Amino acid sequence: MSKPLKQIHLAAHFPGVNNTTVWSDPASGSHIEFSSFAHFARTAERAKFDFLFLAEGLRLREQGGKIYDLDVVGRPDTFTVLSALAAVTKHLGLTGTINSTFNEPYEVARQFASLDHLSGGRAAWNVVTSWDAFTGENFRRGGFLPQEERYSRAKEFLATAHELFDSWHGDEILADQDTGVFLRDAKAGAFVHQGQHFDIHGRFNVPRSPQGRPVVFQAGDSDEGREFAASDADAIFSRHATLEAGQAFYTDVKRRLATYGRRPDQLLILPAATFTLADTDAEARDLAKEVRRQQVSGATALRHLEFVWNRDLSGYDPDGPLPDIDPDVSSRHIAEGRAQVRMYRDPLATAREWRELAAAHNWSIRDLVIETGNRQNFIGSAETIARTIDEYVQSDAADGFILVPHVTPTGLDAFADQVVPLLQERGVFRTDYEGPTLRHHLGLAHPDDHRDRRAAS
Repeated sequence: MSKPLKQIHLAAHFPGVNNTTVWSDPASGSHIEFSSFAHFARTAERAKFDFLFLAEGLRLREQGGKIYDLDVVGRPDTFTVLSALAAVTKHLGLTGTINSTFNEPYEVARQFASLDHLSGGRAAWNVVTSWDAFTGENFRRGGFLPQEERYSRAKEFLATAHELFDSWHGDEILADQDTGVFLRDAKAGAFVHQGQHFDIHGRFNVPRSPQGRPVVFQAGDSDEGREFAASDADAIFSRHATLEAGQAFYTDVKRRLATYGRRPDQLLILPAATFTLADTDAEARDLAKEVRRQQVSGATALRHLEFVWNRDLSGYDPDGPLPDIDPDVSSRHIAEGRAQVRMYRDPLATAREWRELAAAHNWSIRDLVIETGNRQNFIGSAETIARTIDEYVQSDAADGFILVPHVTPTGLDAFADQVVPLLQERGVFRTDYEGPTLRHHLGLAHPDDHRDRRAAS
């Protein structure tokens, strides 16, 4: 008996908080004007995507004490953008990255419950952590939280937010105009939480929203991150680009669910994925090389090399050989707060490895950064990309993908027009939305379903 076809989940990441975006491309538009967000969201909804995703940076990227303007700089407030998009879309889920290290549960729960009401049940929260003091300098809390405690705080933060969401059951508002009685239960919204990180009590002032709770996403590849996702998240992002690596990650995370009494279908694996689409596979490969050269200019290549060398390399030729001096491992890092810095735990070993690669392939600094950096996941014609995405999902390397185009806001248009119809023809992607909420799109149960079953037993 053949295995039934899995339905593919697709989402769209509005680019800009990474160097995927080629802001210098003539086709690139604003990354702050609302018209760009609106076009991007409407394209995703036209293609029947599950949701739009906004990343967030809590501090401007800096390098050597100066604003790093080789990537896009800045982004409007996440809740403001998502709330505005709720008014120009009807079905598309609205996912925002909100930090659990520097915010407070009450304010974040209130914002997500409000967004869920405004959107008719389409809100989702990507729960992230931050441990570095550089980012923390923007906040009252500063950088005091030790790295090993960040997931401890995140888990309690999320549990506390759930207590706030659940302080309303959904049937308290009577609003009887004849009797003048508004609430059935005068204790609605009451909460008390005492824990290691939070000690709060009071009344949550937003009644239960359409989804009960926002859909919860988690992004993290560490062992702690995988456990956090297995215990509490509805979906997890990953960065594994190859089929084999994706399958290994998928198997590992899914097997962890049983420990928490959960089924494999209760957590979706949704890697971020870039794509390069052209009329033929050969044209797409040529275009992909051109895009990578745009993404990694000479100046960008030098700044990326500084992530490892921790030295000012601006005097080096990006089309020349790697520096013959070793990385500086003794001082404060030149690229504080950059996530890439944490990827290189042993800079001296990385430098040796890169010198060997460069010598073996006759690579310049720029060539090395291009070849060792992130690559496009899907390159080819519409037929090739549709087939490859389907292969990844059917072979359990993912449940779907969060697509990140390199141009904003029109970079998703061709995928929506050319690839999505082919996936629909294969019978692996919806032709229309089947329900009003993001939980419907993702095939996730409403949190009240479990509570209702428990009450009836």
